[in-house]
Amino acid sequence: MSDLWLLTPQFFELPEPALGGVVPAGSAVNGPHAIGDRSAGSLARVHRPIADFAEAAVRGGHRPISVAGDCCASIPVLAGLRRAGVEPVLVWIDAHADFNTPETSPSGFLGGMPLAMIVGRGPLGLCDSVGLRPLPEDRVWLIDGRDLDPLERVAVDGSALRRTGMAGLATLRLDAPVHLHLDIDVIDAAEAPGNNYPVPGGPSVAETVAACRAFVGANRIAAISVSGWNGALDGDGRTQAACARVLAAMTASP
Repeated sequence: MSDLWLLTPQFFELPEPALGGVVPAGSAVNGPHAIGDRSAGSLARVHRPIADFAEAAVRGGHRPISVAGDCCASIPVLAGLRRAGVEPVLVWIDAHADFNTPETSPSGFLGGMPLAMIVGRGPLGLCDSVGLRPLPEDRVWLIDGRDLDPLERVAVDGSALRRTGMAGLATLRLDAPVHLHLDIDVIDAAEAPGNNYPVPGGPSVAETVAACRAFVGANRIAAISVSGWNGALDGDGRTQAACARVLAAMTASP
């Protein structure tokens, strides 16, 4: 199975050209789109091409790899997979659970809500716009989610999400195709500082690379989605380099 890459060089409505530094030359490009806000209607202009790309890639016998600036862009990747007839387990590698709803979020930040939306919690406009029905919670693994808001933690603890750390990812074996999602902020902030919401206390780049390599070598990866970094905060390029190393491990041939 060959990989097909799609670059969406934006963070919600904001262009993020630095993300192009980790995709192969000749990759398909989606945007940046000129949208004025983060409403479901506006973001649909960004998300529908991602869903269509993922669906077409799978139907053509390829593996879609989506690189974008925010975790909400994982929603259309999952939608495209399922449209093509693949019912995956979602492995969500992120320092944050992204399991807030408007009722639990202290800030109301949309980027803290996509995993909740995917399982049918909170506002579902982003999912509806690409035809994504809720994924059962017990088909989701949250990897190294360590920075949770208080009410978000209550929601995660009361959910059927499965959880483990980066070391657990290395030994995880699943009996279903996998949608593998990475937010690069999972890496310890000392090694990948160029994120909007860096979190200390995480795995090193080397530990993340090793765990991802072990996981993809033992599981069937049907799609990969990546939420990248803030180029303006990555003055020395360390975070881009970290993302490139992890992506190389995630896309390595078994």
